[in-house]
Amino acid sequence: MKVSSVAEMRQMDRSAIEQYRIPELLLMENAGLAVQHVIRQRGPVIGQRWLVLCGTGNNGGDGLVVARLLHSAGAQVEVLILGDPARYGEAAAVNYGAAQALGLPLRQVAEVDAVSAALARCDGVVDGLLGTGIARAVEGFYAATIGAVNASGKPVVSVDIPSGVNGDAGQVMGAAIRAAQTVTFGLPKVGNLLYPGYALGGELWVSHISFPPALYGSAALQMAVNEPLPLPARDPAGHKGDFGEALFVAGAAAYYGAPYFSSLAFMKAGGGYGRLAAPASLAPRIATRAGEIVYLPQAETAGGALAHANLDGLLRVVDKMDFVVAGPGTSLDEETQNLIRDLARGCDKPLLLDGDGLTAVSCDLDAVRGRRSPTILTPHTGEMARLTGLAAAEIEQDRVAVLRRTTRDLNAIVVLKGAHSLVGYPDGRIYINLSGNAGMATAGSGDVLTGTIAAMAGLGLPIEEAVRQGVFVHGLAGDLAAARQGQDGMTAQDILEALPAAVRACRAGGAAARYALRVVE
Repeated sequence: MKVSSVAEMRQMDRSAIEQYRIPELLLMENAGLAVQHVIRQRGPVIGQRWLVLCGTGNNGGDGLVVARLLHSAGAQVEVLILGDPARYGEAAAVNYGAAQALGLPLRQVAEVDAVSAALARCDGVVDGLLGTGIARAVEGFYAATIGAVNASGKPVVSVDIPSGVNGDAGQVMGAAIRAAQTVTFGLPKVGNLLYPGYALGGELWVSHISFPPALYGSAALQMAVNEPLPLPARDPAGHKGDFGEALFVAGAAAYYGAPYFSSLAFMKAGGGYGRLAAPASLAPRIATRAGEIVYLPQAETAGGALAHANLDGLLRVVDKMDFVVAGPGTSLDEETQNLIRDLARGCDKPLLLDGDGLTAVSCDLDAVRGRRSPTILTPHTGEMARLTGLAAAEIEQDRVAVLRRTTRDLNAIVVLKGAHSLVGYPDGRIYINLSGNAGMATAGSGDVLTGTIAAMAGLGLPIEEAVRQGVFVHGLAGDLAAARQGQDGMTAQDILEALPAAVRACRAGGAAARYALRVVE
C-alpha cells in the first residue's frame, strides 16, 4: 500500500474535488462513515454514550459527521467544539448546521473542566480535534484537553491521526491523544506508521473515502509499506554457488559476535556460500560455533584488527563474489578504517557497509559517492548522524526528509534502522517496514540484518528488492522469536535461529497478511 505525506494528501484532496468532481461534502461524509464503521466493529452502539471532540478544521467536520451517524444508529451523542464554529469551511459548516438541526447536544467549550465532566459521562470518545497538518507544539486548552482524554481511560477513536501527532514525522507535538483505533483517509500518512505516532494510534484502519485508484495508487507517490516480495524458487538441481557467494569482512579483537552473526545469518536465511575474512586469531574461535562458513584468516594490526596489507588479497577474493559485506565489528583502528575505505573504492560488486564500516566512510564520503556498483548502508540514528553531520535529534524530527537527501547525495540504498525501519533509494522511493519489535534492540541484531540482506540477493532477488526483503525477513524473524519467548531477554541468537522459519513464511505467502493494514471497504 502506498503512503503519503501531508502535502501529497492535500493535493489528492484537491484533485478529487477539482479533477474528478467529487464534492468535498461527499468526501467528508465518506470519512465519517468509515469512522462509524470501525466503531460499530466493536459492537452495537445503541444506548452507548459517545463524546465527540471537534476542532475547527475539516477534522472537526469529520467528527460532526460521525456524531450524526452515531446518533442515527441509536447512540447518545454529546459534541464539544474547541474553538469558534464560525471558522468552519463550507463542508464542515454544512455538517455543523445538520448537527444543530438534529438537536444534538452541541456546545462550544473553552475550559478543561467542561471536557472532564463530559468525559465522566461517556463510554467512548471520538477524537476530531486536530488533523495531520499540525506544525507546532500543542499548548494551552488543547493540550489540557488531550491530557484529560488520556487520563480518563476511555476508549478513543481518532479521526485520520491521533491529535498532536505530526503527520509527516510521527513525532508528538507537545501532547498527543492515545487512541485505541485510528481511521485514516485516502492513504496512511507517514505519521500514522512511524513511532511514536504508530504506537499512539492503536489499530490502524485505512479508508480511500471514494478516491479513484488513479489517485491513491499513483506512481508519483514514492512512499509505500514494505510488503514482502515473492522469493525465487530454489532450483532442485542447484548447488551452493547457485544461491549466492558472499564475502564478509568483519571482526577484531574482542568482537567475535559481529562476524559470527553476519556471516551465519547469510546461511540461515538461505544463502549458498559464505566466506568470512576475519583477523587470523579470531577465526578458530568463531569456527567452533559456525563451521558452515569458509574462513579466510587475515593479517592483523598490533591491536588485533584487520591490517591494511590485506587489501590486495581481499580485492582478489571480491572478484569471485556476488556480494560483499564490510564493517561489522572491524573496530575503529585507524589502519582498519583506511582498509575499509580503500576496499569500498576498489570493490566492483554490491557492497553493504555496516557498523564500523559506516564510521570509516563517514570521514570520506567520496569513497561511497564514487562507486559504480550498488552500495547499501545500514545505519542506526547515531551512525546516520555521522554520515550526515546532523544531530540525532534533527534526524528524528524528519527521518524521511533526511533519508531522501542522504540517498541522493551518496547515490546509495540506505536502511535507516529503528522501530519501523525505512528503506530509501536514490530516486526518492522510500519503504516503511512494519515487521520487527522492541526486543530486537539488542547487540548483534544489526549484524543478523546484514547477512539476511546478502542472502536475499543470493536467492536471486535484484539488489534493490533484496534490501527490502532482507529488512522484512529480519523483522519477521524477530517477531517469530518474540512470539515464542517474549521480547524481554531476546538475543541476536534468537533472531538468527528464527530466520529459516521467516523465509518459509514468506515462501508460503502468509507473511503479507500478518502485517496488512486494515482497510474499510
